[in-house]
Amino acid sequence: MSELDEIPADGAGLRRAFASFPSGVVGVCADLGGTPYGLAVSTFVPVSLDPPLVSFCVQNSSTTWPRLSEASHLGLSLLGTGQQDAARSLAARSGDRFAGLTLRHGAGHAVFVEGASAWLEGTIETQVPAGDHQVVILRVHRLATRADVDPLVFHGSRFRRLHVEELPTAV
Repeated sequence: MSELDEIPADGAGLRRAFASFPSGVVGVCADLGGTPYGLAVSTFVPVSLDPPLVSFCVQNSSTTWPRLSEASHLGLSLLGTGQQDAARSLAARSGDRFAGLTLRHGAGHAVFVEGASAWLEGTIETQVPAGDHQVVILRVHRLATRADVDPLVFHGSRFRRLHVEELPTAV
């Protein structure tokens, strides 16, 4: 059995440790005044079934989040395999984040990326300051899923596919 390497709990060490944990990639998008705005997050977490709540984190330095936070509704697109380019585009600091993407409109300002494994439409319930990020809690009002699209996974600082294998259940 291998030993764990102890590393400093600084920004670089935390980034390395967090890279050990796989996460989904989610596009958070809205259309405001005819202009789409969006960003990519990999900190999406289901919070509650009743009421239906999810959360994601946004860096305080984001110049896009202040615009998105004004939207009546947000569209969350849980990106699927094959959407690495969409994830990179939505994460870009400059340029047209929606170049080459097909968008669908939902209620209010919500916008979704076509080809995602799931869409969640919701409204901001609350925001909680947390260090260099904001934790955003979103109330889900509508959703759609596609069973034929596997989720895009970010792990080890790169995009990956899930390898699904049934494990024996302990009794």
